[in-house]
Amino acid sequence: MDYFKSLAHELFSTNFETPPSSIQFIDAALSCTSPHFAPSYTDPNQKRIIRRHLVSFLQDYLSFKPSIDAFMHDDGTSVNLLNANGELQLSSSTPSIPLTIWLHESYPFIAPIVLMSTNTTYPIYDNHPFVDSSSGAISTFYLVNWKYPGCNLSDLVHNLVKIFSHNHPFYYSPSTDDFFHPSLASRREAVDRLSCTLHYDMTELLSKTHEEVEELSSLKEHMVRRVIVAEFSVDESENEMTELKERVKILTDEADKLSSWLRDKDQDLSSEYKIEDEFEAIDENSKVLLDSIAADKATEDLMYSLDKAVEQGVMPFGTYIKQVRLLAKEQYFGRAKLIKMGISLEWLH
Repeated sequence: MDYFKSLAHELFSTNFETPPSSIQFIDAALSCTSPHFAPSYTDPNQKRIIRRHLVSFLQDYLSFKPSIDAFMHDDGTSVNLLNANGELQLSSSTPSIPLTIWLHESYPFIAPIVLMSTNTTYPIYDNHPFVDSSSGAISTFYLVNWKYPGCNLSDLVHNLVKIFSHNHPFYYSPSTDDFFHPSLASRREAVDRLSCTLHYDMTELLSKTHEEVEELSSLKEHMVRRVIVAEFSVDESENEMTELKERVKILTDEADKLSSWLRDKDQDLSSEYKIEDEFEAIDENSKVLLDSIAADKATEDLMYSLDKAVEQGVMPFGTYIKQVRLLAKEQYFGRAKLIKMGISLEWLH
């Protein structure tokens, strides 16, 4: 390629905007037969079409110049292709757009490959509807629907100027109503407008969907934690229920034993049966203690009943005093007996 680069330098260094310089370079490149430098265009009719389209394009856009370089396809195939590179100036108030237009080896039946340089002062605007911010590849309705002979390089760049004037690659520029007004837009421009609108709508929808997915993911994590807590609570409840069932079973068994014992005792009840028989003293002092406690408590209860009888006027006061004296005397002798036997009176309280 050094030959074509030196030729291009010689032709364009002194008079960049002179059309004959471009024509000489294109003719030299297309007529080259060297296997190392010749472009990958073999058909003579194809070469004539390429020459005509390139010359017409370079006459319309003088800031571009022709070149020939090796191009690497996505499948790894390397081919020598003609290209036009330069800067597309839209207006004095916006930065120029560096472009390289590669003519495919099957041009004009295959659309050219249009790339925007990513090594610029200004980064490519993210989510641009027509430019890939990472590779700089440009894709428009015109390129996607390229069909010869209705399409050519000049019309392609004219379409790019129209698109980038309202959707600049270096910054977000919302489209104006004039560009999209149906009466002022051609069919191609209307499709570009629709593509742009759909792109931004889809970008916004994807952003909202991503936020919703994040919220749902957060909610899912929260729900998973709640499920774990709920499962733990259920396990604890089940364990507690199992323990309670075991306790109920034990209490039920004990209740059955108590009921059986009461039934047996009910059958033994008779006129001769005394409740005192259920209590057995271990010695003589214990027996005296039990009898004394019973007698003392009976005396206390009787004296209490006498007090109530006097208060209510049921018993004369004289009779009350007489009975109280007798009861107090009996209680005194009973307690004296306990003291004599060495038994503390605390048992009576």
